[in-house]
Amino acid sequence: MTTLDQLLEPIRHSPLLPRILEELQQQIAMEQQIRTRFYQEMTPDQKVEFIDGEVIFHSPAKNRHVIATGCIFRSMSLFVDVHRLGTVKSEKCLCSFPRNDYEPDVVFFGLEKSSQIHLDTLQFPVPDLIVEVLSESTEARDRGTKFIDYSAQGVMEYWIIDTERRVLEQYLQEANGLVLKKKSDSGVVESQAIPGFAIEIAAFFDEQKNLDAIRKWFG
Repeated sequence: MTTLDQLLEPIRHSPLLPRILEELQQQIAMEQQIRTRFYQEMTPDQKVEFIDGEVIFHSPAKNRHVIATGCIFRSMSLFVDVHRLGTVKSEKCLCSFPRNDYEPDVVFFGLEKSSQIHLDTLQFPVPDLIVEVLSESTEARDRGTKFIDYSAQGVMEYWIIDTERRVLEQYLQEANGLVLKKKSDSGVVESQAIPGFAIEIAAFFDEQKNLDAIRKWFG
């Protein structure tokens, strides 16, 4: 039995099912109104998401967060561009899921989804790989709502980056959702979503090590 079936099973047999359904439909309708207004009012200079019916504004990030995000984006983007594997985006890329809209720190779209992205695209499809760099204000969502949503919507690979401990967690999509495959502060991480992409984890936390790793790829 899947997690969804486990959640629905007691509701299916409840005498309150009609009332529960009515309230859920009202909630969804209200969320759609708020979400429409969110699309109309958001601006390019904001880092903002729509999660669980709420508009979430993000504060400026600490330097360790900026460094990690930049190192991951630079190495991943260069590798993907050179090998023509798709496209990599960073931060201001609004990814629309069935209920929520997220702006992950780094995302990768393979060739199929990249073909759907054009110069005027504002709402991007569900990525093939997502990277979230933890902060105090985002960790609960990155490990909670986002993890559940990314898993349910078939994101192939999800990385959680802890900049304080310099640890990478790599989750891969399996039959019942995302499963932890690697958690480490050393060694090499090999991506499943990006064929051939392998790099030292330490290169995500140090700009010089990041450049050194890239030079090894391209001589």
